[in-house]
Amino acid sequence: MKKKFALQDQSLSEVHESVNTYPAGSRWKRFLAFFGPAYLVSVGYMDPGNWATDLAGGSQYGYSLIWVLLMSNLMAQLLQSHASRLGIVRGRDLAQANRETYPRPVNFMLYILAEIAIAATDLAEVLGMAIGIHLLTGIPLLWGVAITVLDTFLLLYLQRLGMRKMEAFIIGLVVIIGLCFLINIIIAAPSLREIAGGFIPSLPDAADLYKKEGVTSALPGNSAIYLAVGIIGATIMPHNLYLHSALVQTRKFKKDDKGIKQALRFNLLDSTIALNLAFFVNAAILILAATTFFKTNNTHVAEIADAHRLLADFLGTGVAPVLFAVALIAAGQSSTITGTLAGQIVMEGYLKLRINPLIRRLLTRLVAIIPAILVIVISGEKNVDGLLVFSQVILSLQLGFAIIPLIHFVSNKQTMGRFAIKKYVAAISWLVASILVFLNMRMLSDELLPIFTSGNFWIQTILIVAGTAFIFLLIYTTVFPIIKRRPRDVSILMHHQSDSIRHLQPPVYNHIAVALDFSNQDEQIIASALGQGHKDTHYHLIHVVESAAARIMGSETEDFETLKDREQIESYARQLNERGIRTTGYLGYRSRNKEIVRLVKETHSGLLVIGSHGHSGIKDWWYGETVNSVRHEIKIPVLVVSL
Repeated sequence: MKKKFALQDQSLSEVHESVNTYPAGSRWKRFLAFFGPAYLVSVGYMDPGNWATDLAGGSQYGYSLIWVLLMSNLMAQLLQSHASRLGIVRGRDLAQANRETYPRPVNFMLYILAEIAIAATDLAEVLGMAIGIHLLTGIPLLWGVAITVLDTFLLLYLQRLGMRKMEAFIIGLVVIIGLCFLINIIIAAPSLREIAGGFIPSLPDAADLYKKEGVTSALPGNSAIYLAVGIIGATIMPHNLYLHSALVQTRKFKKDDKGIKQALRFNLLDSTIALNLAFFVNAAILILAATTFFKTNNTHVAEIADAHRLLADFLGTGVAPVLFAVALIAAGQSSTITGTLAGQIVMEGYLKLRINPLIRRLLTRLVAIIPAILVIVISGEKNVDGLLVFSQVILSLQLGFAIIPLIHFVSNKQTMGRFAIKKYVAAISWLVASILVFLNMRMLSDELLPIFTSGNFWIQTILIVAGTAFIFLLIYTTVFPIIKRRPRDVSILMHHQSDSIRHLQPPVYNHIAVALDFSNQDEQIIASALGQGHKDTHYHLIHVVESAAARIMGSETEDFETLKDREQIESYARQLNERGIRTTGYLGYRSRNKEIVRLVKETHSGLLVIGSHGHSGIKDWWYGETVNSVRHEIKIPVLVVSL
């Protein structure tokens, strides 16, 4: 029997089942209610990392790698359908399912690999946006990288608006990207016959590619294999599998067989449309590069900046490079939002750790910015595109560790029931996984063999250890679910669950501290404090003098403000004592936060009552954020009175 989770324990709990799929009206409206998650996923398939691999592939090998793009897209549709199936049927995202299945050390390694994949994705987005800003405005690339930190706040704003508005924003960016490339393709006017030839997979020699002006479909040479693996890594992105399995849970639908079947059908249709749009964008980039550069024997053009600069020359219009830069910025901005959501899913699912979204976003972005800045400072801007392609190869290396567990989960009839994938679908899925792992191994051997044979003992040792660990972990993730089919008895919930509440003993406060600011709301704060005590409670009234003299001289101050504040606190204490309420007044000096904490501790108070004026944002910085600073420094309950 499936466990029932509290809302805050679900994947992306703040938007879980936040979209109702039962709108009044036709079946078409019901489909539109499911319409959205796949588009957030699809932007990951057209991020700036794809641009580098597609441009390099098109300019160097013409249309011959289009079939690789098509294969990658078909693989992506299959695997993304598995991810959505996992989320719809089991109510788990991929990270949560892994936590239930694998031992803790293996889960930790899978978590690290997932974070590396997300960092590689973010690196591509940072570089892509920075390049786009540089091409459009002329701002130096280093400054463009720094500017990308600001999109952190855009994500937080979109999350507050709700899931549907976030999806609408992303779809708007996807439309911008698609229109920009559609116009550029129309301007370039490629040969449809030669494009069609690129869909036929074959493996002639590299020299055959240049024997004629026409295009032969090929995968020539080791460098083409490197690019092909990069294209696959850019297309089938590990973090998208985590993301999709969580995003489908934002839809509220009936959990009976009919409701699940309908959700699976609508999500499959949504994914097919969205991922084919992503295929169009990737193919458009490759075709544009092939038509503009490969066909004019400019096969050296493999960098985004060079492509942008030469588009106007070869196409004869200044519109093309502007559209190119705008699409690049839109691609980077849209992808960065989904990468952040994936990071949240991975951290919560594997570690049961939920942190401030702003901190999470800044950490992810800094991890991406640091290597980007180092490459620009040390090697210059010319090596940025190589870093983009490398980031996509890193993504491809992580694929097996996301795909293999996913296939296990959706083919397990014990947990998926009648909604487990068919045997022939499982066979195709395992074939796809095998192809991806083989390509990864081939690429690794081609790239690392020259380094290994260099003769450096320490490099050889590191490569042997890392390679052995890589292969062992891959085999383990493949074999373990077969040996142990049932999920481990481990909770994926973010919070401890308890069936009953026992041993309730209301606290008795003998000493209560009351922080006052001598405003019109003091009476409300004191009244709230009196409601928490008993007849023998001792109340300690606290006020901090913050005049210029008090900040310098402390308790030795005798300025006018200090004298009046002392009179005020003594007046409050006297009035309460006259009513039979034990009260003492205290003045603090210099730092408001530190003095409140000090006096609370010195009076041995068991409760602090403090007022909050509801300041936020800039007002917090202007007036000071007392409540949060104080409550982190004391180990007693804090009653915040909203004023």
